[in-house]
Amino acid sequence: MIPVFPDSKVALKGKKGLVVGIANDQSIAWGCARAFRALGADLAVTYLNDRARKHVEPLAQALEAPIFMPLDVMVEGQTEAVFERIAKEWGQLDFLLHSIAFSPKDALHGRVVDVGRDGFLKTMDVSCWSFLRMAHLAEPLMKNGGAMFTMTYYGSQMVVENYNIMGVAKAALESAVRYAAAELGPKGIRVHAISPGPLATRAASGIPEFDELMDKAQSKAPARSLVSIDDVGNATAFLALDGAKLMTGGVLYIDGGYHIID
Repeated sequence: MIPVFPDSKVALKGKKGLVVGIANDQSIAWGCARAFRALGADLAVTYLNDRARKHVEPLAQALEAPIFMPLDVMVEGQTEAVFERIAKEWGQLDFLLHSIAFSPKDALHGRVVDVGRDGFLKTMDVSCWSFLRMAHLAEPLMKNGGAMFTMTYYGSQMVVENYNIMGVAKAALESAVRYAAAELGPKGIRVHAISPGPLATRAASGIPEFDELMDKAQSKAPARSLVSIDDVGNATAFLALDGAKLMTGGVLYIDGGYHIID
């Protein structure tokens, strides 16, 4: 049987998605949001706080996002408020993009074995548990199945210099993806970890010597090219399509093949 795919401009028409993690026009989440919207999806967009709003609001307007709300996962009740709004206005959710991570500077810049309990818990809370919390809240809204995405990195599997405690958090996140995929799969909900190569994002700017990491990735990756936010967005949007309905539980590397090189 030859599959019939819908016109690309309406492949996600009628689908509702939540995008968490746009900080500015260099964000991975922005690349993903543009790709979702280009395929016809309606999007709910969040911003971290009042300071971030001025950077995110014009992007949300460009996406014609009918829902635009603050979301700091460390603020009690804000995550729940977003999903309550979606339930009230849409009554459904077809995909979720979680593209946030955080580690206090003293935790991120030090050795893993020296990380204090508070720094460890904050890192895991934002970078891993918040995805599980959103998955829990999204599940009842995905009445006809759906897809959940979160962002990871190669440093979850291999020791990457200066990635430190974030590598530990991303390893936990990837494990969470596998368990969530197994638990939600019977409901037609797919769960994916997306692993881009190094990108010059605001979040990456907190990692010491990140420019050197990007240079190394470009010189060693089989494609000899750095990934862009549009590359990540297009691949992630593909996984939201019905044509990818039997893909779940894995890590999709979008890094020009860098992860296969020693």
